[in-house]
Amino acid sequence: MATQSARLGACDPPARPAQPGKPARYISKYSEFVRREAEKNKSQWKTMGPAKVAVPSPNNFLQKHSKEPKLAPKKKEQEGEKLLPLSVPQRTYHPVIHIKQNFINKNALAVIRGEPKKPRHFCVDTRQGDKYLLEPSGLLPKYIRRKNYGVIPKYVTQRNEEMKREEEEYQASVLEQLKKKAMKIISEEERTNILKALKKNWEEINRVFLGLPIVTDTRYKKMHKEELELKLKQLEHDIAAIEKHETIYIANV
Repeated sequence: MATQSARLGACDPPARPAQPGKPARYISKYSEFVRREAEKNKSQWKTMGPAKVAVPSPNNFLQKHSKEPKLAPKKKEQEGEKLLPLSVPQRTYHPVIHIKQNFINKNALAVIRGEPKKPRHFCVDTRQGDKYLLEPSGLLPKYIRRKNYGVIPKYVTQRNEEMKREEEEYQASVLEQLKKKAMKIISEEERTNILKALKKNWEEINRVFLGLPIVTDTRYKKMHKEELELKLKQLEHDIAAIEKHETIYIANV
């Protein structure tokens, strides 16, 4: 019997492993709170059946073409009054255009609204077509068209004013020095007498000079002739100076 039971036990299938149980369904801890709040705030004014609304009057029945759009009525011109024409926009007016902001549209707007480029002036100097810009070449008379063309520069006027002021200061200093030295002015009578005396001396020395021998063969004759020439030159210089200046000052020594 033992052997038979052992054989029977060997033929039994192996026991299956125990499977884990299904987890409990998740229930929020706030479910009761939410349910109470929903019941508390429930609309109490709702009733059974359709809502009671105002019934339209039979006089306001739907008419034909009543829901089609209609144009605004035209304004009639009053007698003696005329409608003014719309003002023409100025040349500088640019309408506002709402377009997509991308670089293609921006470039197109810049070209449309931008000012046209002015043509550049060239100068062709050879028959092969060699050319160069006319403005930087110096051939275009653009400097004579300036507003300040022909006007004396400021630094020149300032320099002239400084020179004039220095000349006035110099003249003032000279007059002050003359006053300090107490120089005396020769009268017209004294000037005439001095001039006559100088001319008389010149005539006497000239007479002596003309009386010299033609041949100056000795050293004494040469020295005497040179001395007379120097005296004549000095007298001529003094006579010319007195005749040239009407006012003559003499320092008090």
